Amino acid sequence: MTVKNEAIAQELIKIAAALIASDKGLLAMDESNPTCNKRFAKLGIPQTVEMRRAYRELIVTTPGLGECISGAILYDETIRQSTKNGTPFLKVITDAGIIPGIKVDAGTKDLAGHPGEKITEGLDGLRERLKEYSQMGARFAKWRAVITIGNGIPSRGCIEANAQALALYAALCQEAGLVPIVEPEVLMDGEHTLERCGEVTEDVLRTLFNQLYTQRVMLEGMLLKPNMVLPGLTCPKQETVDEIADATVNCLLRTVPAAVPGIVFLSGGQSSEQASARLNAMNVRFKSHLPWALSFSFARAIQQPALEIWQGKEANIKAAQDALYHRAKCNQAARRGEYNPKNVS
Repeated sequence: MTVKNEAIAQELIKIAAALIASDKGLLAMDESNPTCNKRFAKLGIPQTVEMRRAYRELIVTTPGLGECISGAILYDETIRQSTKNGTPFLKVITDAGIIPGIKVDAGTKDLAGHPGEKITEGLDGLRERLKEYSQMGARFAKWRAVITIGNGIPSRGCIEANAQALALYAALCQEAGLVPIVEPEVLMDGEHTLERCGEVTEDVLRTLFNQLYTQRVMLEGMLLKPNMVLPGLTCPKQETVDEIADATVNCLLRTVPAAVPGIVFLSGGQSSEQASARLNAMNVRFKSHLPWALSFSFARAIQQPALEIWQGKEANIKAAQDALYHRAKCNQAARRGEYNPKNVS
């Protein structure tokens, strides 16, 4: 145990356990304003502060959301917003039994000297930001690194720079009493094979955990948010659900220490149904003999159907909330290994 304060260490362990308890998972509603605007633009929804607020209100006020969602990752704008009647989103979330979290990275930029590769920024001033978010009521945080597979990449320099940034972020989170969600995303874009994704993911995770040890991060008080091992979107060969489940879990067994309490997958551009089916297959095939829980931290795979129904219109709010609740329930079923796209109600 490396967190200096024993009380903080125990609290971190408790929060991490609560985030993966009762077959629940995380809702990643931490899209930056530009990303949110991009999704609105595709559907003809006005890209305004008020429309973003209304959309987020639709999400956080969805009836029954706390039955299947344990934590919600917010964005800086979102954590400061309120419902139309003035209730802070933070209060709405916590009243629903959902633990509030916050995205704290400052997005990706080109990595100097490494064409086609990215580094995530945001370490400057992070200690102060974490303190503020903690005082506001956040109990966990998230930082995303992105790794691209392509011709001659990822490079050693890119993998190591991102692993180091993730580890420094995680150490600062634990110092502030926030559980770090550590997200090294190997992107789906490209024509690489399942095997190639597996090799890169394994390399990324080995490097990451070496850095987490180096920075004295307490593994029991963090969660890992990795990609699933998948063939590239334009790869001619697309493996079955079970083959993807096997490749993913075998990669994780080789790289993720048993001290980590939970793995919460990102959806990364998979369809809602694919993300649920693949998580389900992992739990059906492996759940009884894994050292960590396999859960979800999905954004689009939970929200996209609701966003498409809502279209920015008040009349569609209930139908959109029903769709959001349905996808959240589907993923809770997938955690149990009981997901069937035909009969999840």
